[in-house]
Amino acid sequence: MKIDIMTLFPEFTRSYTEMSVIGRAVASKKIEINSHNIRDFTLNRQKQVDDAPYGGRQGMLMTAQPIYDCYKSIASKSDKKPHTIFMSPSGTVLTQERVKELSEMDEIIILCGHYEGVDQRVIDEIVDEEISIGDYVVSGGELPALILVDSIARLCDGVLSERAGFEDESHYHGLLEHPQYTRPEVWMGRRVPEVLLSGHHANIAKWKEEKSIERTKERRKDLYERYLQSGKK
Repeated sequence: MKIDIMTLFPEFTRSYTEMSVIGRAVASKKIEINSHNIRDFTLNRQKQVDDAPYGGRQGMLMTAQPIYDCYKSIASKSDKKPHTIFMSPSGTVLTQERVKELSEMDEIIILCGHYEGVDQRVIDEIVDEEISIGDYVVSGGELPALILVDSIARLCDGVLSERAGFEDESHYHGLLEHPQYTRPEVWMGRRVPEVLLSGHHANIAKWKEEKSIERTKERRKDLYERYLQSGKK
């Protein structure tokens, strides 16, 4: 998979995509991630990428031209139009199910907004989907973009050493993850559940499933209701 990030702060996004699990996956060519500076595509000497909005609203908007030219530079290297995502608080809230779907695509472009937003015309021209990471607002699209990149990349073949690295986690099967424990067996008077020490794989699997359902019902009633409706119980 190839992911291209359009941003005003490529050094910020690169600092993450060159580290840890994602960085190792990029270095070993399991996934390709590129950060592109939108300012490189301005036509003015000042490298200005923003202007005042029509209608008198306070703040500045990112202008269409440098974003579009940055996009065209990336898309021109592809045989078909890359799926293009704009990180926006107005978008559909990201779910693990959507992450799975995106991880199966060949190429994705992510646009990071800044200031008070982006000229709607370039969104209408190039964007296929708007995604939000939650019902709140942050200062720019870079952090949301990196959350999206990380969630997609870890599902791609070879990024994690084993599929169990993500298949057992919260949300992958619609439930929250069960509690987990490590050594020592007793800490601050709290013991590891006996079933996890038993070596009985069927009982352990049953315990994990029961605890996942219990935790989901307790903490996320919306997910629990969806789980019940799915008929998986």
